[in-house]
Amino acid sequence: MINVFQPSLGEAELAAVSEVFASNWLGHGPRTREFEAQFADHIGADAESLLFLNSGTAGLFLATELLELGPGDEVVLPSVFFVAAANAIAATGARPVFCDVDPHRLNPTAEHIERALTPRTRAVMVLHYGGDPGDIARIAALCTERGVTLVEDAACAVASTADGRACGTFGDIAVWSFDAMKVLVTGDGGMLFVRDPDLARRARALAYHGLERSSGFAGARVSARWWELDVQGFGRRVIGNDLTAALGTVQLGRLPESIARRRAVAETYDELLAEADGVRVPPPLAAGHSTSYYFYWVQMDPRIRDGVAAALLEQDVYTTFRYPPLHRVPIYEAEATELPGTDAAADSTLLLPIHQALSDAETRKVAEALRAAVAEHRESAGI
Repeated sequence: MINVFQPSLGEAELAAVSEVFASNWLGHGPRTREFEAQFADHIGADAESLLFLNSGTAGLFLATELLELGPGDEVVLPSVFFVAAANAIAATGARPVFCDVDPHRLNPTAEHIERALTPRTRAVMVLHYGGDPGDIARIAALCTERGVTLVEDAACAVASTADGRACGTFGDIAVWSFDAMKVLVTGDGGMLFVRDPDLARRARALAYHGLERSSGFAGARVSARWWELDVQGFGRRVIGNDLTAALGTVQLGRLPESIARRRAVAETYDELLAEADGVRVPPPLAAGHSTSYYFYWVQMDPRIRDGVAAALLEQDVYTTFRYPPLHRVPIYEAEATELPGTDAAADSTLLLPIHQALSDAETRKVAEALRAAVAEHRESAGI
């Protein structure tokens, strides 16, 4: 099976994990702090503003907790988003308000966001679809103008930039995901960025039981009775650990070559599908933007999309669509509204395999199988 996503791990990752085993300290410790510092350099931020977590989802829930959202508050986000974002909002009692997206780029514009704002809007959440920065600079400016907090879900955008600035650093809070199917993988894991230093310190406490200080064993001796607890607020345990951080440090070092390979796959698809009747490839990036090539999506007539996906699966080519619109998810149907761009994209879009382990032969097989399946189904449908 040619998978849509697939991690690339090797001897360097094994060696890093072996070093952690030898250290006898597997939990949140020096390698976690090293990963936070190196990721801070990667995005051009202060290491104290970053916190390595056990998942990107934990970061989204922490973000809504830091904002102290509650009943009567609203958060605007595109309907094309992973369900964890809406869940994090709804869990506080606040209301997720879904906005539309550009049907080809699958990112919202500043205008899409602005139309959904109300006096009750406390925050805006955006996702960089497939790694494309989208309209992030204008959205950030809009949020600043309106006095609304901007939360960036940069799960797809670990190496994406807009005018030289890393995605995830435009907003007040940002989250990255490092699960097993991402560009940079730690098995499970995520990174939280919090611009405000006081809020960042609060995030660290909330991520570890609400504790205001560490034990003496975890670091320097902090009091005469280091075993006593100083808890100023309720928290959970969602911190990352040295095992997964060791993987992340190695993966971060390999990130440039991973992105280069994914770019090559995308460029091959662009070339092979450029003249394919009935197939629309992703739009070109805006000037000054770079992407992480997390998704490669094609669009076709909605009448044949599902049939094409089934035909490809029969040839061991796995495809999918992410992210199913949240306004169609049963638990959020009460929030349904007219989102024509989202609906058009959801019914016509298919994600093709793209990862750094994909060979040239596999890339060609996918493209050829897609062209043939589209042609066959267009003929059958009389398109």
